[in-house]
Amino acid sequence: MDELRIGTPLTANATRVMLLGSGELGKEVVIALQRLGVEVIAVDRYDHAPGHQVAHRAHTIDMTDPAALLAVIDSERPHYVVPEIEAIATDALATVEERGLATVVPTARATQLTMNREGIRRLAAEELGLPTSPYAFAESLDEVRAAAERIGFPCVIKPVMSSSGKGQSTVRAADELEAAWQYALAGGRVNRGRVIVEGFVDFDYEITLLTVRALGADGQVRTSFCEPIGHLQESGDYVESWQPQPMSATALARSREVAEKVTGALGGRGVFGVELFVRGDDVYFSEVSPRPHDTGLVTLRTQRLSEFELHARAVLGLPVDTTLLAPGASAVIYGGVDATGIAYEGVAEALAVPETDLRLFGKPESFPRRRMGVAVATGSDVETARARARTAAAAVRPIG
Repeated sequence: MDELRIGTPLTANATRVMLLGSGELGKEVVIALQRLGVEVIAVDRYDHAPGHQVAHRAHTIDMTDPAALLAVIDSERPHYVVPEIEAIATDALATVEERGLATVVPTARATQLTMNREGIRRLAAEELGLPTSPYAFAESLDEVRAAAERIGFPCVIKPVMSSSGKGQSTVRAADELEAAWQYALAGGRVNRGRVIVEGFVDFDYEITLLTVRALGADGQVRTSFCEPIGHLQESGDYVESWQPQPMSATALARSREVAEKVTGALGGRGVFGVELFVRGDDVYFSEVSPRPHDTGLVTLRTQRLSEFELHARAVLGLPVDTTLLAPGASAVIYGGVDATGIAYEGVAEALAVPETDLRLFGKPESFPRRRMGVAVATGSDVETARARARTAAAAVRPIG
């Protein structure tokens, strides 16, 4: 199809995009695509996911089942297939690409590599020679113990396939290894039974560098960067983010160099969330997501185009603009309760905080540590924005 032509939704000439994964990030991508006149099909593993609620059509399937995934793609015939989560039968996406059924964003190979920590770590460290923490892979508790002995304590143990910090823990002594191994087994999304053991990097801070591969005026893919995003994590899950993260010119230049190398090796178009550890002027590669990143929710307030709008434009072959408008921050709103169909109190109180907005995701089921919403705020500086975002998030009270 002509990448510079967008049709009319629900007609024969519609431009159709299918999202595989329809959580809070997918929901924002759906909205961004629809604002550009795109027909959007949202797919997820459970009914009434956030993206389901705003898409033109929705499907609920087991996306780790290759036959089910191919069947829904074949029935809908989208022009673009956009993976938004890890738990996907990536071999099926390779089949989609081989058969010319749709364009996989960024590519099937990139999706296969990045959905598995082993694939992306070996690419970054062994093929591209990027600086990373020491690491080893293990398939049993004995192998975990041997790896930890070689790497030393503290170390970090993660499933090779998981998201949002699930199954990730920091281990400071040998007697903690068995619990970490069991936690990793429970937290892996697919292909359970294999973990990565990483040496702990004594970093000053960590960032997400949103890296955008999009068509330039000459029709060639060009790489651009958003301002670096700092973030605070608890148990491997982000709880706050802010933009811009202060850093030296040397560290920023090195971060962009690492991000450009790894995203260039992956190829394709779209937004990539490149996670990096920074110590002084030294930069270490951690992970990369071939899609908008949860810490990038802050860009809903800080940038002229949010990471979701940037992703939509890049997918469609349209121009992008990574301009930062103001310093800002985000703070997560957790469910706090085990309940279905919760309500939220304190919304008016939260929105009374200056320069603040909310996104309540509409997830049908709440858990105490499930991310149910986010507060985003701007300010004259990052610290002011962070204080506003925290205040707004704390004001929202989910109730069963």
